[in-house]
Amino acid sequence: MTIHGFDLDSPLVCEGIIGDGCGGGRTFFVKESTLYAHDPVTNENMKLLEDIQMPQTLSKSKCLISIECKYEIIEFDLSRMIKTVKKI
Repeated sequence: MTIHGFDLDSPLVCEGIIGDGCGGGRTFFVKESTLYAHDPVTNENMKLLEDIQMPQTLSKSKCLISIECKYEIIEFDLSRMIKTVKKI
């Protein structure tokens, strides 16, 4: 399924649900080692996090974005704009 030009079936794209806490209505995606938030109202992409190495999947629950990479899991808290990293 495609929304605002983004393939929601891509493992590196996810949609923020309105009312779930943070980023509702925005599309989150990783492109060229950078996490972005796309605002469909302004049609702008906001850079959230850089230097993401070997991302495999992207998901969001409430205010927490999880990026599973080959050797680590990055959790990015949208409410505090802070990342944590867990080695796998």
